[in-house]
Amino acid sequence: MRRILLLAVTLAPLASQAVPLNDDFNLDIDLALVSDYRSRGISQTQNDPAAQLGLTLQHASGLYLGAWTSNVDFGFGAATRQEVDYYAGWFWQANDDISLDLGYLQYRYPKNSEFNQSEYYAVLTAYGFSLGANYSDDAENLFGPSQDILYSYVGYETQLPLDVGLHLRYGRMDFKDPMFMSASEHFSDAYHEWEVKLTRELLGVTWGLSYIDTDLSKAECASSYGFDDVCEATLVASVGKKF
Repeated sequence: MRRILLLAVTLAPLASQAVPLNDDFNLDIDLALVSDYRSRGISQTQNDPAAQLGLTLQHASGLYLGAWTSNVDFGFGAATRQEVDYYAGWFWQANDDISLDLGYLQYRYPKNSEFNQSEYYAVLTAYGFSLGANYSDDAENLFGPSQDILYSYVGYETQLPLDVGLHLRYGRMDFKDPMFMSASEHFSDAYHEWEVKLTRELLGVTWGLSYIDTDLSKAECASSYGFDDVCEATLVASVGKKF
């Protein structure tokens, strides 16, 4: 749920790897296996592994549309076992170092439509740094009749020695109304999350290892997500292939 789209970071380098359909269109195919599907610091699979597939159709003008899917497990007998995201946007690249990505994203959960929601997103990337925001004004199905959500983050990517990629992110999830209750019954409407990820190309695939954490306590986590271990610090291993 609420998968982070860093399209401004990823679309530019993938353009050379995408499958060319003709002079104007490319198709990007993204396959991945992860030891835990974490979105904005929160596990979407009860800390279990996930298989993920993404397809993005890109036009030479910068317009694109696509779909992405992963298995999920929210517990409590939720019928859905799949997340399907649909997105469309425009990617503008000023030069090799500066780009802007604007788009719209829908989250769909078969058999549990009350989880469905949508977001608008914008990501500005410059010289390895990224600044992004996702805003949802239709989260009332899941979080209450008047709940809006703003997720904002900063990130940085660089190449380390031995062809190791370093990816950093620090984000804030901000809800319109209080969402989390501490053990002392203090209510809050926001939390912070962060990720440090190392990647390496080997044997034709990308291997990754992430450290992911939030500042939510066990009580705050359980008060909103129903479990006290889906917000904790964890290591996430991944392997992926892009075509």
